[in-house]
Amino acid sequence: MRKKLVAGLLALAMTATVGITAIAATVHYNDSSVTGGSAAWQAWTANWENVATDYTQVSIAPGEDETEINFAWYSLKGEDEATPVVHFGTSEDEMKTFEGVAGDVDPSLTDQVQYEFNRVKVTGIRPGTTYYYTVEKNGEETEPEVFYARDVEETKILYVGDPQIGASKGQPQNGEELKADSGIANTAARNDGFAWNRTLETAFKQTPDINFVISAGDQVNKTGKPKEEEYAAYLFPKALKTVPVATTIGNHDSLNADYAYHFYNPNPTDNGVTEAGGDYYYSYGDGLFIVLNTNNYNVAEHADTIKEAVESDPNAAWRVVTIHQDIYGSGLDHSDTDGMILRTQLTPIFDSYDIDVVLQGHDHTYSRTKMLYGDGKVHSGYEFRLNEDGSDYDWEHAFNITNGESIPLAPEDGDEAGQAALEAFQADNNCYTIENTTGNTVVDPKGILYMTANSASGSKYYELIGTQQDYVANRSQNWLPSYSIITMTEDSFQIDTYQILDDGSTEKIDDTFTIIKTK
Repeated sequence: MRKKLVAGLLALAMTATVGITAIAATVHYNDSSVTGGSAAWQAWTANWENVATDYTQVSIAPGEDETEINFAWYSLKGEDEATPVVHFGTSEDEMKTFEGVAGDVDPSLTDQVQYEFNRVKVTGIRPGTTYYYTVEKNGEETEPEVFYARDVEETKILYVGDPQIGASKGQPQNGEELKADSGIANTAARNDGFAWNRTLETAFKQTPDINFVISAGDQVNKTGKPKEEEYAAYLFPKALKTVPVATTIGNHDSLNADYAYHFYNPNPTDNGVTEAGGDYYYSYGDGLFIVLNTNNYNVAEHADTIKEAVESDPNAAWRVVTIHQDIYGSGLDHSDTDGMILRTQLTPIFDSYDIDVVLQGHDHTYSRTKMLYGDGKVHSGYEFRLNEDGSDYDWEHAFNITNGESIPLAPEDGDEAGQAALEAFQADNNCYTIENTTGNTVVDPKGILYMTANSASGSKYYELIGTQQDYVANRSQNWLPSYSIITMTEDSFQIDTYQILDDGSTEKIDDTFTIIKTK
């Protein structure tokens, strides 16, 4: 995510709610030197140079279904050619060889050192089986790792938001300021990488039978710039070597190709494409999962992706969409401005394809909506555009895609026309209907559940918006890393959300919420 204005340790994000300007303080973050425990933190900092300079960490993404997984990793380009090979089997001594493809990484992203990306698909995986694997880096096999292909009758999913490794830049730590410099000098990434690993270790200890992970975007922080030390810290945790991770392209991931090099996503489409890649989808157990790159505002393309995905698995019990920007959130910095930019366009599309749940990030706060569906009225469409030099998005203005009107999201004092345009934009986004349900278990709802995850690493937090929106059922901001565990069966979809206290223990921040299907 972004900080709009910085003054000392405060980032002041200006937004408007019914014409009233509000301010969000972001002084809070997870200081790993405090929460990590002395010995663990000292060991991490001692090893930071090794972590930050190893750009060859392996990522595992879901395959087209639970019988496949997709590997990706970097290898140095030298005299020896890349060997995109994975050895995979039920025993370290009996592994089948899978071969893939390799290609050049843009050296401007890797300190002008030439790397190659490797991509390999592994097939024939049997749920309920423990596997071992190695990968080859220029012909040299890595040490064996364990991969758990869990049973799918009851699927457990770890859902996280905004690890955003490096976003704690500028925060104080032990009398110094965390820096976002390159390589080992990126002390913000050092802090956040430790915290991210801590969250994963905590979640997997609490729920050891997790099938896979969903990250709702912003894996890293440096928008449109080289950031390999941030990806190195993001990919380092042991937990990520054992199950697939379905990542989402966030605005901080979107503007260069390093994301596409690091992650080999299944069923990639030509829709919703930015420098980082586009939309994709996969099936797993009883669910169809659709991941949209909403940094591209071409909603017709996103609709095409959803259509293609639904046609690939029309009988899936659950249809789940992941997007980064929270079109129904409750954070001060985004939910009533750039977060809802695609709300008027995506709401009726999600309704038309019978989407059950939308998982979101972006706002660094937690919220769970009521069951929502569109109001059936005609609304305008909106988008963001890049700034003049193309280095980032112009976060200060929304644009009406029909008439090209530029809408200031924080009008200056006295700008009556700008304030009127903002109020009209916000009023137009009242495009939803709240379904009449009671309690924390709903049966055969018409509406869709929208979840927004807080930061899983605690690298950055935002305030909640001053007045809770009417579509929000529950929300939380306790300045602590958090995550959700989704339990999915053929007829139930259950979500439990936890925060991690400074002593490493966990506590729930919301009641268990369950959707039941009987038809």
